[in-house]
Amino acid sequence: MPGSFDIDCRGYRGGNGEWSQMSSGTQLDRTGAATSVTEHPDRFTIEVEGKTVGLADYHDRDGRRVFPHTEVEPQYRGRGLATILIAEALRSTRAAGLRIVPTCWMVAEYIDKHPEYADITDR
Repeated sequence: MPGSFDIDCRGYRGGNGEWSQMSSGTQLDRTGAATSVTEHPDRFTIEVEGKTVGLADYHDRDGRRVFPHTEVEPQYRGRGLATILIAEALRSTRAAGLRIVPTCWMVAEYIDKHPEYADITDR
């Protein structure tokens, strides 16, 4: 996907190539297109009908998962993809027993609207 994103990779350490499909199943975006979220080392990605169109970078440190950047390709914005992506990333973070540090404004805004994550959020 070279050139697909305008990415701010603060805190991105790269990965070892391992990844896993999230277990919550396929969700539909606002247009009815199928989406899937995948967890990679240091980032979550979201696909729409098989094409990677967004990401949420993270790095784990001292029991906390820091989210510095989230991005959705411009032509896919407005479809609720960032919401789906962040929701899956935060569910995974809770399941891993980690605290959330939302340095990305999109993640912080999501948490503001979803107080069920306040108990595991550090600001």
